[in-house]
Amino acid sequence: MAVRDAASLLVGLFVIFHTWGAWADVDVNMEDRVEVIMGETAQITCMFTSSEGIGGMMIQWSYVTRSGEKQRIFYQDSTMKVVERGTPFTERISVNGTGATGEVVLTISDVQLADEVEFVCYIRGLTDGSGEGRTKLKVFKTPDLPTIEHLQKEISVNEKDMVKIGTCEVKNGFPKPNITWYSNTTPLRSVPNVMKVVPRSTIESSGLFSVTSELNMKVVKEHKDDEFYCEVTYFVPGGTRMTETYRINITVFYPSTAVNAWVESPKGKIKEGDSIELHCVGNGNSPSSVISFKRLEDDKTWEQKVLLLPNVSRLDSGGYECTSLDTDTFESVSDNISIFVNYLDPAVVMPQENVIVAQGADLKATCNALSSLQTQTVWIKDGQEVSKGHTLMVEKATFDKAGTYMCVVTVPEIEGMETSGTLLLNVRGPPEILNRDNTEREESYETMVDLSCHVRGYPTPKVIWTTSDGKVLGTASEIVTEDGVKSEVSIKVTSDITAFCNASNEAGTDVLIFNIKATENSTTPPATTTTTTTTTTTNTTNTTATTTPISSTTVKPASAIPKKNPKEGSGAIIAAIIICILLLAILGSVLFFLYKKGKICGRSGKQDLTKDKSSKDNIVVEMKSDNTEEAVLLGVNGEKQPAGDQSSEYLDVQK
Repeated sequence: MAVRDAASLLVGLFVIFHTWGAWADVDVNMEDRVEVIMGETAQITCMFTSSEGIGGMMIQWSYVTRSGEKQRIFYQDSTMKVVERGTPFTERISVNGTGATGEVVLTISDVQLADEVEFVCYIRGLTDGSGEGRTKLKVFKTPDLPTIEHLQKEISVNEKDMVKIGTCEVKNGFPKPNITWYSNTTPLRSVPNVMKVVPRSTIESSGLFSVTSELNMKVVKEHKDDEFYCEVTYFVPGGTRMTETYRINITVFYPSTAVNAWVESPKGKIKEGDSIELHCVGNGNSPSSVISFKRLEDDKTWEQKVLLLPNVSRLDSGGYECTSLDTDTFESVSDNISIFVNYLDPAVVMPQENVIVAQGADLKATCNALSSLQTQTVWIKDGQEVSKGHTLMVEKATFDKAGTYMCVVTVPEIEGMETSGTLLLNVRGPPEILNRDNTEREESYETMVDLSCHVRGYPTPKVIWTTSDGKVLGTASEIVTEDGVKSEVSIKVTSDITAFCNASNEAGTDVLIFNIKATENSTTPPATTTTTTTTTTTNTTNTTATTTPISSTTVKPASAIPKKNPKEGSGAIIAAIIICILLLAILGSVLFFLYKKGKICGRSGKQDLTKDKSSKDNIVVEMKSDNTEEAVLLGVNGEKQPAGDQSSEYLDVQK
């Protein structure tokens, strides 16, 4: 133990003697300030040098209290590191470095506003040489987003004093934020009797700042479109930042200095029957302004901004005055507008209504309509344009030119503006039956046939239907048309029919004949029997013999013979005719033989046969058929007689 104490004493004496006569120099360097966001970690660096070297240094960290005293928070030397207890930094600081490198760093976590103090780094060497450095810790807090509030949204320029426009507020910032008002892009500053900006700031219990700013101003018309907002400037480590509020605008009420009236609809020229919409707008903006319309011709007024005139006529033409009256100041401004309603009178056709002209005559007609604008006229018949212009010329009138003519008068400048009139032309002439085809027809028995007859003429023809036997048929339907009449009848087919359409008026008549041939159907009507009697006439001088029937035969008419298809029955008809001719020839020979023998007429012996026009004895038999138009005449010797002798239908026998 004595040896250890002696050694320590010798070392101490050695150091004293070694440094005798000179003190060591210690140089400490630190930043003037260190900036940090509240809640984050701050690092304060202390750098130092010494003329005797940097080993074995004593390092001490302190802060300056609000009263200006130093309060140690950390101590270290070559043998120990000690954090002072009971300080605001005890639990939040640490020191890196031993001093051997000439640099130590004080780290402070979770920095608070109260940490914004001055920190002192004190360095002492092995001798009495020492040095210290100081750094101010600056703490920043980003404020909350700013807000803006309307205080008065609708303001009249008639207000004599300044009015509150709005307030801006920003909370919980550090250091204290600044608020600047803007109108559009122009910053606003206080101007006596024109504008006043009133700022107020508050320190919260947390030590943070809250700032409000109120804008007061005298509003003029030019502020009607302005947008107001606030710009907030706040500090951050290394500089400043800025944020803005959303924009607000105010409704500025001001009286009109001018008004404007116009026709909103229709666009372009106005015509009778349109609905007119008049608008009137002033350049002011005031709830106390009243807009009204007045018609200058009769001083009729309407208290409304939009005037609707439905179904206008030419009487609505004239001047209209629009007036804006400010009921606060009783000042008014007005504007005039003139409207003109175009018109087109009904068309007048001359000659009027129905016109009658004779066939081949000429007609001149006119069509006019009074209008405020230039017009165009066309004449139309049966949907086709037949003439242009106000005058219609019909030359050499015919039934085809009769009918209704329409004149259409239009105004090219205004779509849909038109009028029209009509002229009915009647052409005087005898009836003329149209559609004269399909008059030869074949129809089945017991069917109903419809016959039609279209007659034109003027005066309207009278139509009577008759048949070849003089029977008058009842009309099924009759329609009077523009140029005549359409008549129809229905006929039941019981045999061959010839029907007549008889048309007549005071100018003449016309007839159309229909031939209907009856054909067989499933039920054949009963045959009719026709008896042909052959008589003998004796002509002598002053003597006339009685006519004695010498032969009679029963022949069915062709209409009673069952009908066959023409292609299939023509051969059968020819065969039947040949057989009949042979039978008649045989019958004639027998009669002639009996006559020669005196077996006929109760006489015997030789008889003299004479004839008026021929010395030759003849017995003539005529046979008729509906299917052949010529008669076959046979003599006693079976010779064919000339056609000229066919006019006699009976046999002459002269004793």
